[in-house]
Amino acid sequence: QVQLVESGGGLVQSGGSLRLSCAASRSFFLIRSMGWYRQAPGKQRELVAAVTSSGSTNYADSVKGRFTISRDVAKNTVYLQMNSLKPEDTAVYYCNAILNGGNYWGQGTQITVSS
Repeated sequence: QVQLVESGGGLVQSGGSLRLSCAASRSFFLIRSMGWYRQAPGKQRELVAAVTSSGSTNYADSVKGRFTISRDVAKNTVYLQMNSLKPEDTAVYYCNAILNGGNYWGQGTQITVSS
């Protein structure tokens, strides 16, 4: 198992920036992939960005060029730098980790982008 602790959500104006952090209770060497999903009201949860154990990254088309996922292996922490935020980025953002034993989620953090 792994516990995921998220931080960094909040309210920001359109065009602003935020950075999310997600600290895992297990070493990255045990995690196959780690990333961020989001869910807006009335919509399905969707992948925002993810990074694999080898360092490969994957982004939703809607955030390419604006969001950057990175990791600090020593701290077992993944970051999501979000720039040029838009009102349509408003959602609850969830950290996700995939291990051989299963799929794990953080508690979620709200991001609201005002126009």
